[in-house]
Amino acid sequence: MRWNFDEETTREGTDCIKYDLREKTFGRKDIIPLWVADMDFRTPDFITGRIRERAKHGIFGYSFRPPAYFESITWWLKNRFNWKIDPEGIVFCPGIVPALNISTLVFTRPEDYVIVQPPVYMPFSPAVEAHGRVVYNNRLAENDGRWTMDIDSLKKNLPENTRMIIISNPHNPVGRAWLPEELRALAEICLERKILILSDEIHSDLVLPGFRHTPVAALSDEIADITVTCIAPSKTFNLAGLSTSSVIISNPVLRKYFARKIDNLHIGNGNIFGNTASMAAYSNEGAEWVDELMSYINENVSFVTGYLRERIPAIIPVRPEATYLIWLDCRAFNMKGEELERFFVDKAGVGLSEGSRFGPGGEGFMRMNLGAPRSTIAKALEKIEKAVKEAGLM
Repeated sequence: MRWNFDEETTREGTDCIKYDLREKTFGRKDIIPLWVADMDFRTPDFITGRIRERAKHGIFGYSFRPPAYFESITWWLKNRFNWKIDPEGIVFCPGIVPALNISTLVFTRPEDYVIVQPPVYMPFSPAVEAHGRVVYNNRLAENDGRWTMDIDSLKKNLPENTRMIIISNPHNPVGRAWLPEELRALAEICLERKILILSDEIHSDLVLPGFRHTPVAALSDEIADITVTCIAPSKTFNLAGLSTSSVIISNPVLRKYFARKIDNLHIGNGNIFGNTASMAAYSNEGAEWVDELMSYINENVSFVTGYLRERIPAIIPVRPEATYLIWLDCRAFNMKGEELERFFVDKAGVGLSEGSRFGPGGEGFMRMNLGAPRSTIAKALEKIEKAVKEAGLM
């Protein structure tokens, strides 16, 4: 491999949420943090080199995104997903979560219903409720450890004034890379009921070997016309701190209203280093890096699933198809919520994301971040195994 994902990098003292806020988040500083979804791998050199080169200029005044910025995104989407878009359809946003909130403000009205599919990424529901809209939970269905969209329930029970659905594609935390037929079945309901699809595709690059990502808007022009797609290089290349993302809206009317809100809020400038990093990431070298990254993550997945099967069978992993996250079924412990979280923190010394925070259906689960050197993952598993044995839970 060209890049060394086994390298252990010290992140303490860098104002890093994942490490420097351990005590504030978990009440203890001496834990292995495998919670917040950023990776412990260095951003690749072909990106940091471009940032250093730009920094040498020494002047960081007002700037704009050049045509190359948009061309790199269209190139990436065409080469990675066979999705051809018009560069005019790309709107800058300083993050996916801001894009969720802006979409709620722009495309819905107070007291409208917005569908989310829990257990799902935590900011989805607040992005709806904070603005006086109403969340409608269309819970994912679980069958023998496999999670699917409950399309039948959605057809039967939708409130009349439902205006939008927010989906996680690929899904965080259950790790599904939704199949085209699953997305098409959902889109057919949305077309029939005139419901906008807001698709969070920030994990689209992070698909494990043997699976594929399908952009919702790539299914057809008709579906693209009702879809707002959010992407970013932040998860893929560990660039979250540079606050740079893109919202792809082929429908010119929807795009006009979204872009106008960005302008009105004066949040469209972004930052020079985010622009530079994005252009460097969406490149041939970026594609090579992602392929090596996901090969390593896949090995981490196999390591964790094998370890749990052989040494901690009370924890049942849901093998992911995408993301660098793994959803752990801990229901055999008969703990939920804070009790389950405190077990991992206080007894094992490992900080994970507790399942009920992802909404209904997440109770009894924990999410583990596998975007770390295997040595870190191994230490965490050893500590969990010891805690489980001492508690008599296996």
